Amino acid sequence: MSEHDLPSGGESDEGTKKSASIHSLLKGLVKHKASDLHVKVGRPPLYRINGKLLPAKLPPLSSEEVKKLAYSTMTSKQIRDFEEGMQIDFGYLVPGLARFRANVFMQKGTLAFVIRVVPLEVPVLSSLNLPNVVQELCLKPRGLLLVTGATGSGKSTTLAAMVEHINRNHRSHIVTIEDPIEYIFDDKMSTVSQREVGVDALNMQVALRGALRQDPDVIMIGEMRDFATIQTAITAAETGHLVVSTLHTNTAAQALDRIIDSFPADAKNQLRLQLANSLLGVVTQRLVRRADGNGRVVACEILSKSPTVEKLVLDNRIADIDTVLEQSNLYYKMQSMNQALEKLIRDGVITQEEGLANSDKKEDLTLKLSGMVAQSQGGVDAQELMEQQRESTKFTSRPGHLEQAGAEPSRIMDINGNPDSSGLKIEGGDLAKPRSGSSKGFASLFKKKGA
Repeated sequence: MSEHDLPSGGESDEGTKKSASIHSLLKGLVKHKASDLHVKVGRPPLYRINGKLLPAKLPPLSSEEVKKLAYSTMTSKQIRDFEEGMQIDFGYLVPGLARFRANVFMQKGTLAFVIRVVPLEVPVLSSLNLPNVVQELCLKPRGLLLVTGATGSGKSTTLAAMVEHINRNHRSHIVTIEDPIEYIFDDKMSTVSQREVGVDALNMQVALRGALRQDPDVIMIGEMRDFATIQTAITAAETGHLVVSTLHTNTAAQALDRIIDSFPADAKNQLRLQLANSLLGVVTQRLVRRADGNGRVVACEILSKSPTVEKLVLDNRIADIDTVLEQSNLYYKMQSMNQALEKLIRDGVITQEEGLANSDKKEDLTLKLSGMVAQSQGGVDAQELMEQQRESTKFTSRPGHLEQAGAEPSRIMDINGNPDSSGLKIEGGDLAKPRSGSSKGFASLFKKKGA
């Protein structure tokens, strides 16, 4: 997709270009399957398509043009709130086209805004290329389930698909608290109450406390942004509700750290106990460009509840979560981000270069792809595997000798493989014997100190 393919903002009857209208820009946003529209003074509007920002075929916009475009999307109250606070989040609906989430703000003394498209149809969870365990997690009766990732990684889409999956499969009361409302849910098996901060509630904390008195089975929080929201969400999860929400973190371990770090020092131990009891899972996702150039595909890390995860949280050993992800693939259906990327590469969905670019542990992924991390290892982290190998072949030296740690003292060989000469100790009887036809034996593997 090049900038020459993008909308020009419309043509008049005489065929001359007219200035962009917000409607034509939003039509272009949907038509070209862009995720976001960026508008600022001094340059043409930009569309984010497959993760890249591309300019529309329009001249740079003036301050008056940007203000006119932005104000045409807001109500009188929203304009007042913006002028008082210098930024505002709100939802904007174009019937028959899509729903949009907008943020209008000031930058360098001039107005700017970003609009993200939200399809009118709520996505089906099974269509998002997520592991099946995600469907199982969101049908649990109680606990805390998080979707994490960077901005633009599809968290809101996944969260909405989870709510819709519950809506279609359980008879529940679902309360959503959003700022602003994005997807619109129609009642199916469940009844859904959607509350927008600033429209239906004064703030997130008031709405969340109120939700606990509204006989909810499921509470969906658009984003856990502060200590008060996190605290109330964990309490709700611990007291028998299913709570689903998002966090801006790049890994499952970072999500747990973010939650724990938001609490004061004297409350952390109690918080770890609550979190260990209530955590259902963490779905961390990234959108990765497809090898065929046709859009992006989700790669996700899955952390789910297990006795090991509970103990790590209680013992404040969050750093060990990554190892658990690699080793708990079968029963608990966890997976690391590298395991997800490896599968996408092997299936030909993404290129190896794209996979490595999206990996936080590039060396580990490279080893996985080279086959050095065998399936028989049960998904052990490559770094841990290499450390184990180093430990198993650790040598100590003494003058004129090499000694393998833990070796059997009775096995003595010289550097050419002859017994009882050099004092080189090798663990295990069979290894200590030179193989027939291999006179060099261990001579090619070891050198005496100072040789």
